[in-house]
Amino acid sequence: MRYSSSTLLLLSLASILSLCSSNAKNMLPSEVETLFKIMDSISSDEKWRISYPNPCNPGSTWLGVECKLGQDNHLHVSRLDFGTHPNPTCNNTATFPYQIFDLPHLESVFFFRCFTHTKTTLSAPANRGAAFFDSSLQQLSLRSNPALVGPIPPQISLLKSLKILTLSQNHLSGHIPPGIFSLNSLLHLDLSYNMLTGPVPIQLGNLKNLQDLDLSYNSLTGPIPGTIGHLGMLQKLDLSSNSFVGTIPYSIEKLTLLTFMALSNNKLRGNVPKGILKLQSLQYFIMDDNPMYIPLPAEFGKLVKLQELRLANSCYSGMIPPSFSLLVNLSTLSLQNNRLTGKIPEGFSSLSRIYHLNLSGNLLGGVVPFNASFMKRLGRNLDLRGNPGLCMSTSEAYNNVKIGSGVSVCGPGSLIKKSQAAAHGLSKLLFLCAALVFM
Repeated sequence: MRYSSSTLLLLSLASILSLCSSNAKNMLPSEVETLFKIMDSISSDEKWRISYPNPCNPGSTWLGVECKLGQDNHLHVSRLDFGTHPNPTCNNTATFPYQIFDLPHLESVFFFRCFTHTKTTLSAPANRGAAFFDSSLQQLSLRSNPALVGPIPPQISLLKSLKILTLSQNHLSGHIPPGIFSLNSLLHLDLSYNMLTGPVPIQLGNLKNLQDLDLSYNSLTGPIPGTIGHLGMLQKLDLSSNSFVGTIPYSIEKLTLLTFMALSNNKLRGNVPKGILKLQSLQYFIMDDNPMYIPLPAEFGKLVKLQELRLANSCYSGMIPPSFSLLVNLSTLSLQNNRLTGKIPEGFSSLSRIYHLNLSGNLLGGVVPFNASFMKRLGRNLDLRGNPGLCMSTSEAYNNVKIGSGVSVCGPGSLIKKSQAAAHGLSKLLFLCAALVFM
């Protein structure tokens, strides 16, 4: 039987593909053995060697394990995911498996609520050497591991391929190693909810590609480094709940792609850079609980994309700038427990998207400029309590609109009572601001 040249070509291709397929059906024995050691040390869900002798083969792939075909035509482990159902769970004796760095093609590792009973660290054993961390890993995520303790090892800087590093909600301590900021490929860095101390290294500015930075809920000290302005690609910044001091650095104005910034619960004080108005992409600015001791900056009113502005418990003084009425996208405004005086801007009544407005605990006065429709729309999300100089017009009182205790009907009969309440309110606010300084 004769075959055409095209038919012969197709038969040749089919035989080549069949040969490749047969050569790729197994992992390298050394890699299989490494994977078994990892599974045996971490999870007791299965008898892994018996139940899944060929971990990457079609039809027997483990949950929590992903494999890819390499250029050598062998299947290799590319992802490990532990701790979340239906992926393998971790037993009470699980410790960090250093063998993961012996998987040469591993790209992503996830450990969630995995190290919960037996204390373990990220520090490499002395017999493994620095090369222990030299791998092709692109994502390392260790979250909610209460038994993961000790420092972040400086050798982590050898993971040059890392794009995502998440070490959140563990019990890591010590300083942030400067070497982390040599990982030029990093897009996401999350070290939040640990016990890290000391200043943030100025090398932070080396992460030119970084998009998300979360160092919140640690015990970091010192000023926010001015090199933060070098992170031109940054979109999310969370430094809240630390002990940062000084002012917001002027270089912050260079972060023009920033959409979220949280600086709450620190010891920041002093002037807000006027250049902050250049952050025209900013949608969330959260800076409660800082001893600022300045008038409320009018520049915030020019950040027209803001959806949330939270500046509570920060000893701001003076009047609420009329420019705040221009924040047409605002859904939440929290200015409670400051030392604000004067009237509520009438323009607030035209903020059609706002659903949460808290001006309580200030020294505001005058007639509440909101009609019944506005106040009914916000309901309990409108809080004006603790402003003894505020009063409600008789027409709104007639409509039985409730806007919080302490807001009475306007009239001369309550002037003495208001004056006494104002004096008491001022003393409370002064005490609050003094307490912020010594926190």
